[in-house]
Amino acid sequence: MSMTDFLSPSDIAAALRDCQAPDSFSHKKFFQISGMSKKSSSQLKEIFRVLDNDQSGFIEEDELKYFLQRFESGARVLTASETKTFLAAADHDGDGKIGTEGI
Repeated sequence: MSMTDFLSPSDIAAALRDCQAPDSFSHKKFFQISGMSKKSSSQLKEIFRVLDNDQSGFIEEDELKYFLQRFESGARVLTASETKTFLAAADHDGDGKIGTEGI
């Protein structure tokens, strides 16, 4: 599976263009532009499975920094600051990883 199974290629491209510069990534804005914010809970869980590179059931910090590359292989890596901010926003139980709870 790839992201284009769930999201339009043009929406993905627009979301990636919006955060090309280092430290310009906002997960809320990315989710909105890419169309992820309009997806159902079950669709988001499928997207999560694509993002969970090692299929552990969680997205850890070292996977999260490559978040944009899961949408397009040539996309940039998130900066340390962006990764930590994104993780803090999505890590609801403080265990240092993102699970599907709350989706």
